[in-house]
Amino acid sequence: MKRITLLLALLLAGMTTFAQDMKTYQYAERDTLQLYLDFYTPAQVHDSTICVVYVFGGGFVGGHRDGKFEKAYFKHLVDEGFQVAAIDYRLGLKGVTNLGVTHYQPLETAIDMATEDAISAIAYLLEHAQELKINKDWIMMVGSSAGAITSLHTDHAMCNGRLNSNILPEDFRLAGVVAYAGAIFSSKGKVQYNNRAPAPTMFFHGTADGLVPYNKIEFFNVGFYGTNSLVKRFEKFGYPYYARRYEDYGHLIAIAGPATIDELLWFCRHYVYGKEQLQLDGTYRQLDQSKMPQNDVYTLKQALEILESRNSSNLID
Repeated sequence: MKRITLLLALLLAGMTTFAQDMKTYQYAERDTLQLYLDFYTPAQVHDSTICVVYVFGGGFVGGHRDGKFEKAYFKHLVDEGFQVAAIDYRLGLKGVTNLGVTHYQPLETAIDMATEDAISAIAYLLEHAQELKINKDWIMMVGSSAGAITSLHTDHAMCNGRLNSNILPEDFRLAGVVAYAGAIFSSKGKVQYNNRAPAPTMFFHGTADGLVPYNKIEFFNVGFYGTNSLVKRFEKFGYPYYARRYEDYGHLIAIAGPATIDELLWFCRHYVYGKEQLQLDGTYRQLDQSKMPQNDVYTLKQALEILESRNSSNLID
């Protein structure tokens, strides 16, 4: 009996180790809404430790910073030595049902709100870098779906002096951006980086994504530019990127984080630490599904179903 009790105690200790390395902080308040981030710390922190600011997905209508899928992905990251700051942000599309090319303002507003919150979270991390043992040179963003859109927009805002990016130090740069099924929305024509080049960016996208466009949707000066379109801009202007396109895959790639840890590590080694100005592109036909979360732990599933029930194949139809 004593052996069984000891075994259970050891098992429970192993299950709670990861949770014990997390602390929650309020980083901002918007109106009456308090925004939090969960900060996960690896066993050892060095001067070269990368801090990942993670933005969850959910179509700007749902999702959580601490969902089961998110926590499983964070454990992978922390086990590989990353710090992780999983952030809240305002969900600006709640209750919106009539999005379209002539009624895109709610989407633009929702993206701006999420981007402003992400910038505020980064400002908080920079302000508290010493106590959190964050190296300001090694902060990167990783996002899924709406979180990928937000991550790409955060870097875009910083490169163009938009929104509240002026609260960040003038010399601050993201070390990298990783977007799982992301895109950039623009009501001013093609995507431009006017003041400085974007951070090295890794794009993951399914070529058959019916929710976040893999290519682009354009109507006069209004456009939603996905991986295929953004890569062309990066190529034209010499910006470093690594695109991983998954042939015939849909929006499932938004939750491919756990299956692509090795690729993320390679990107960090060459693009973030090595600062190599590479432009790499690859099309793949298979993804290791054994490492993918099942739908019963995919906290964004309900939000995706809400979006799909709007009879729209994209966020803007």
